[in-house]
Amino acid sequence: MILPWTIYADGSAVPNPGRMGLGAVLVAPDGTRHLLSMATDARGCNNEAEARALMAALRDAQARGATALQIYSDSSLLVAQLGARDEPPVLRLAALYEEAQALLATFTQTSLHWIPRHKNGEADALARAALGLLPKRLAMSTKKRRR
Repeated sequence: MILPWTIYADGSAVPNPGRMGLGAVLVAPDGTRHLLSMATDARGCNNEAEARALMAALRDAQARGATALQIYSDSSLLVAQLGARDEPPVLRLAALYEEAQALLATFTQTSLHWIPRHKNGEADALARAALGLLPKRLAMSTKKRRR
């Protein structure tokens, strides 16, 4: 039995559309954690950032020798586009989703799951950090204090 790696991926676009930050947490079967936090040179929307974050995590997992993956994302659109065969394509993002689908196909086994945003906080914080932003909770509490 192949033990899967676990990936939590998130992307951020600021403003939306705007600069894109990508974040991911990769957890090896032995519990070793690898963090990914990077900004892109391209500009795009939040949905594009989510897909690019997943693809960056897939490439990283591939480079580390992963063959089986359990993937978690708080993007219901990403999960629907990559997981459901009967989901109508979002034409503007179709090429990006096809690229992600091709990367997923290079692994022996994958499963993609939607999770609520609050359960994907570390990947979100990594995506925001790539853009020089505080995690959402800290950014929100800082704004409240300024009143």
